[in-house]
Amino acid sequence: MLRSSFRLLYITRTNLLVRASPSSLSRLPSKFSSAKQLVRSHHQIPLSTTGAKLSRSEHSMAASSEPKSIYDFTVKDAKGNDVDLSTYKGKVLLIVNVASQCGLTNSNYTELAQLYQKYKDHGFEILAFPCNQFGNQEPGSNEEIVQFACTRFKAEYPIFDKVDVNGDSAAPIYKFLKSSKGGLFGDGIKWNFAKFLVDKDGNVVDRYAPTTSPLSIEKDLKKLLGVTA
Repeated sequence: MLRSSFRLLYITRTNLLVRASPSSLSRLPSKFSSAKQLVRSHHQIPLSTTGAKLSRSEHSMAASSEPKSIYDFTVKDAKGNDVDLSTYKGKVLLIVNVASQCGLTNSNYTELAQLYQKYKDHGFEILAFPCNQFGNQEPGSNEEIVQFACTRFKAEYPIFDKVDVNGDSAAPIYKFLKSSKGGLFGDGIKWNFAKFLVDKDGNVVDRYAPTTSPLSIEKDLKKLLGVTA
């Protein structure tokens, strides 16, 4: 009988940890002294280790803190100032990792400028993020990068702070973009001028390879903008 009672007390110790108090323990018969010691030794265990409801709550809190759209991110502009991406709410975005010394530089910068001029008044914006991870083809300072893009290619869209797009040091915005739309051969960015198309609600709706020309995605862009002509 004693062994059965002790087993029951041991199995239900989780409930006792929540409900028992030192005064209630003192009322147990002396033959349960070992059990009383067991309960006392665990009396200070946090409720979170025993309460299933709390675990679900913690899970819910973690999920609610995860970014839902690009509007949950703040990035740095080329001068180091914070830019809250929620300022672009209601716009269709094309996010591109750019480089100044790449074989794709001329064609991409030229066509990006053409797209921007054609659709900027329809709620279209390009967000350019310089990156030096591919062949060290963006070695310049932020100032040099902006001057190059704006002078040579008449870039009027925002060019942000240089970032990493792959690896542990990847910018949070790029971790989100990649997790939202994986590539054909994995999530990692393969080269300069990978492109992500974002709708007016901040959702990543499409991803294009570095070799995909900006003008070739015009049809997808017009659909999101609601432009028919």
